[in-house]
Amino acid sequence: MSDNENAGRGDLRMPEGDEVFAVVEDMLGANRIKVRCADGVERTARIPGRMQKRIWIREDDVVLVDPWDWQDEKGDVAWRYEKAEADQLREEGHIA
Repeated sequence: MSDNENAGRGDLRMPEGDEVFAVVEDMLGANRIKVRCADGVERTARIPGRMQKRIWIREDDVVLVDPWDWQDEKGDVAWRYEKAEADQLREEGHIA
């Protein structure tokens, strides 16, 4: 990436390891959400305790999900993007 392309980007957190981009579809309660991941899989994701009551997650938010190794249809939320960051990810084509 050239310096011009990266200039307005800031410090967006990108997926590490098995993490995938996802869009929140539904709030299930009990710190669980239904997400549609960029790899085409719908997962039930858990909001970890370190994020509860600190970071509010709503429908249509863009998050990073770390799928479980032993159960691919479930995972943990690793990060939530602010609206401006999510718009930038959409512009760059990372999420639909």
